[in-house]
Order: sequence, then C-alpha cells, then structure tokens
Amino acid sequence: MKLIIRVVTALVLTVVVLAGLVLLLPGEKIARLAADQLETQTGRKLAFGGKVRFTFWPTLGVKADAVTLSNADWAGPEPMLQAERLTIGVAAAELLQGDVRVTEISAILPHLNLATNEDGIGNWVFGSGAPASGGPAASSSGALPLRIEAVDLTGASLRYAAYGEAPVEMNNIDLSLLWPEPDGTVNARATLRPAGEPVEVHAEIGTFAAFLAGKVSSIGATVTAPGGKGRFDGHADINGQASGRLTFGADDALQTGVALGLVLPDALAQKTVFGADVTYTADGRLSMRDLAVELGGNKLTGAADAEFNKRPEITAQLRGGALDFSALAGGTGSSGSGGAAAAGWPKGAIDASALGLADAVIDLSFDSLNTGGVILGASTLNLTIERSRAVLKFLPASMFGGQVRGQVVANNRNGLSVGGKLSFNGIRLERALGETAGYSRLNGEALGELEFLGAGNSVDAIMRSLNGKGWLEAGKGFFTGFDLEQLMRSGGNGGSTVFDQMTASYTIDGGNLRNQDLLVLLKGFRAEGKGRIGLGARDLDYLFIPQLVRAGSDQVLTIPVRITGPWENPDIRPDLSQALQPKIDEIEQEAKDRVRQKLSEELNTEIAPEQDLNDVLKQRIEQEARDQLLKLLGGD
Repeated sequence: MKLIIRVVTALVLTVVVLAGLVLLLPGEKIARLAADQLETQTGRKLAFGGKVRFTFWPTLGVKADAVTLSNADWAGPEPMLQAERLTIGVAAAELLQGDVRVTEISAILPHLNLATNEDGIGNWVFGSGAPASGGPAASSSGALPLRIEAVDLTGASLRYAAYGEAPVEMNNIDLSLLWPEPDGTVNARATLRPAGEPVEVHAEIGTFAAFLAGKVSSIGATVTAPGGKGRFDGHADINGQASGRLTFGADDALQTGVALGLVLPDALAQKTVFGADVTYTADGRLSMRDLAVELGGNKLTGAADAEFNKRPEITAQLRGGALDFSALAGGTGSSGSGGAAAAGWPKGAIDASALGLADAVIDLSFDSLNTGGVILGASTLNLTIERSRAVLKFLPASMFGGQVRGQVVANNRNGLSVGGKLSFNGIRLERALGETAGYSRLNGEALGELEFLGAGNSVDAIMRSLNGKGWLEAGKGFFTGFDLEQLMRSGGNGGSTVFDQMTASYTIDGGNLRNQDLLVLLKGFRAEGKGRIGLGARDLDYLFIPQLVRAGSDQVLTIPVRITGPWENPDIRPDLSQALQPKIDEIEQEAKDRVRQKLSEELNTEIAPEQDLNDVLKQRIEQEARDQLLKLLGGD
C-alpha cells in the first residue's frame, strides 16, 4: 500500500512540475520557436502582427492575433494565409525537450490565397527545408516534411487561381481536418455557402502527404446540399485530375442547383438521379461512361465526353425510353389551336444565346418524345451545334403518325434564322397542321417535301418572313367546316367534304403560301383550287372550283367556293360571280354567232368566226363607197 501511495505521489508531483514548467514558458518564446521551426521545415515565414499568449486549455500552445504565412516565391507578394486569430497546438513531450511539434492549427476568419504554377504545383506544396530529424512525414513522402495533425478554420474565405484560368473565390467556409497518422488517411469536413445555403462536404483522402505533394490518392467524398446529395469514390490528385464513380440524387434538383449557385430551368424542380464512371484530366477533358440519368419519369443511358475550352465541346450518345419534356416548354407548346394562338403568333423576343454556350454533337434515340409542342414516336436524332448554329437531323423521326427525314437549322451567328429541308411519308395532316400551326380542318394521310427559311427575333417575325416551296399528295381524307356538294346544290354551309385524293404544289414568299394547282377528287365530281394561305397573318384567301356532272347528261355544274378570313373562323361561301361567268360567256358567244349569221345574209358574204364584225362592216362600207364613186366617174 505504501508503495502504491509513493508511486501515485510521484506521478502527481511529476505532472505538477511539468505543468509548472509549461506555465513558466512565455507565449512569445513558444510562438517564436513554432515560427522558426515552421520556416525551417517549409521555407515560409510565419509572422504575428498582434498579441501572442500561451494557452494551456483546451489547447496546449499559442494563441495569436493578426497572423500571416508567406507565399511561395512564384505566387506573388500576397500571403498564402491571413487570419484574424490563429491558435497553434504543440506536443507537450517535445516541448519539454526543447522542441516544438505542431499538432493543431485553428483559425478564425482566415483568408487562403491558393494558386498553381505552369507545372501544376500548388503554393501549398512547401519547400523542402531541413526536415525534422527522422520525421515520419519526411520519410514517407520526401516532399512534405511538415505534418499538422488537425486543422480547424472558421469563417474562411478562399481565392483559388489555377494557372492560366480565371480565379475562383468563395466566402464563409468552415473546415475541419483530422490527420492522425502521417502515412494515413485524412478525414475532412467542410461547409461551403456558394449561394448562401450551407453545402456540406465530407471527404476521406488516403495517403494525404502524397496527395499534397501532387500524387494520386484514393478519395471518397459526399456532398450534401438542400434537396440533394452526391457521392464520388475513386482516385484524384490535388491538381483536379480524377477518375471514379460519381452519383447524385435529388428530390428537387432546382433547389440543389440554387444552393450550388447554378441557374437551372424551373422544370428541374423534380426528382433527379445521375450516375456515371467519370474521368477528368488536368487539361479540361471529362469523359462519362455507363452514364444513367433520370429526370422525373425520363431515363437516359449512354456515354458522353466534354472538353472545357474557351467554348466547351460536347459529344454524347444517348438512348431513352418514353420521354416527356413538355414541362421544359412551359406548357405553351400545345396552344397552337386556341388561346393565345388565336390572336396571332407569339411576338416575344426569342433568346437564342444558348446556341453559343458550347459546341456539341449529340446522337439521341428514344421510343417516344413529348416536346410540349410536337409528339414523336420511335426516332433517331442527331444534333450538331457549331459556333451558334444548330442542325437537327431526323434519321428518321416518327411524328404526326408517319415518318419525317431531313434537317432543321437554327442559326444565331448574325441574328436568328431558321430553315429546313424535309421529306415526309404517311403523316396525318390534322396532326401536322394542328401541332405546328393550330389548323386542324384538313384530315388525311400525306407524303411530300418542304423547304423553308425564315428570320427574325420572334415567332411572329419568323412566320411572316418565311420563304420556300414544297408539294404534297394525300389519299382519302376530308375537310371540316363545309360540304362542297351541299354548297353547290343548295348553298348551305357546315358539314364536311370527303375526298378520295388530293395533290398540290406550292411556293412560300414573305410568309404567304401560294398554290395554283390544287386537285381534289371527290365522289361524283372533282375540284380544283388556287389562292393564298397566310402563314404569318394566319388567314386564308382561297378559291375552290368544284365541277359536278349532272346524272344522265353531259352538263357540268360549276359553283366555285371562296374561303376567306382567319384560320380560326373563316368565311366559306359560294362565289356566284365565278359560277355565272361561264354562262354569261356562253350567251355572249351565241349572240355574236347570230349577229355574224345575219350580217352574212345581209351582206351576202361569208364571215369567218375569227373575223371581227367591226372590221367586216368597215370593209363593206369602204367597198360600197368605192363602187358608188366609180359609177359617178363613169366607170364600170
């Protein structure tokens, strides 16, 4: 028992003596020792511009105000680290032996000024001064003799300038880092606030000393932001090169994007899932393989590559099932048949600046696609964007119940223009005209070709400037809103006109489609047509000329039908002036024939049908005058 008491007493006395020795050391001396050792190990100067005092609890070490840590020689005169208050923790055993081993650094309101040089080396890679004798960090990495077991930064700001790139700045950062083993893993926690909301980062970095020296290390990191969470597992180096599996999931991708400082469309306020095997290189190349994206109920798989140059270059091959992106159109795509479309085409300015954000070549295939304006079936598309000019190719595309081949172009290099050259087969006219122009009175299945070009900064301006040409052929179908046979027989309106075949060619000039050779074959009669369809003004001025053969006779009844007015409510009526003109011409011709016959009898001469009656009378009068003059002169 006495032995135990003596041992405990000895231990207590030893602790008291050690504590007394520590308390007797002035804070400035410890700070100077720590600063000298830091400069010896790293080549960087640690300066204290304010009060320095020794602390015993909770950290054994020094607390100092207005602290700066010098930068690398090549990184400029600005300090690499500035802090309003800095606490340096030291190891007690080494301190009693006259040595200072920094175990912890914590800072309040620090500012980190980080940069890389042309060789990709960061200013945080310290110079190889005389390392601590036999220091494990020195022996393990050979490049970073200094090791700090823990770092804690509160309210930090950061400026990061990668060589040749624009600096990135962030504020209000909290960071804690634990590095218990010199050759082991670092556990880091950070809170970032790029847009005000906190974004939490938890990361594990293996062989941290080698990582700081520029070597590739294993990394696992989780990023948690309002509305979503992301995870990366793979390998990376401090210059940004990385490879591994990247996943992301969000109940509200828009909320997450806002927290990360990204501008996203409102349509992304829905569930989003992303996963890919990614590789990123220091020269700005990103590849994604085994790519899977889910946005709402839409799923895409495939691969993609990107080069982040002055204007990013993107290539991708994507495959989807049943896709519905109608929400991205703001719900306005289907308004062509009524609502705002009834008053004309939208006149709001089109912002096509997105065409200049990146160059891209994207191959996309899917089972179906709802764009909000047009619904496509199983299709293969190719989108190429180069210097603000986009070309969308249909290879082919299933739409309007048939297939469409060709391409559509949007060019925003010198003002916005749109054009295309398309061929189509088996399309339903009521769908094609209804979904694109809001006109659904013509029904039938058609084939044909279309070329068009328009320019302007609004839909209205583009439609009023359209130029082009085309043709179409349709099998059985019908017009709604009028019955040609009823119009011809009784002048009534309403009903439908069913036809067996329809053909037409047309030209487009200044937003007006003009046609001169419409031919419609109907049961019992045929109809020709010509006129103007205002694509820009959304109006009609068209003349149908049907011909009805009376049963049991060769007589043909023709009563033209004129259609005028707006698409939504056109005026459809028989054109009696056109109908009576042939009969008037017939009566006029009969009268001329009777006069010619009577004159022939009176003048006792044959008058040919092509001869003008006035000329015949004039010649007859002249002849009579000559004859009478000869008689007066005594001639024969």
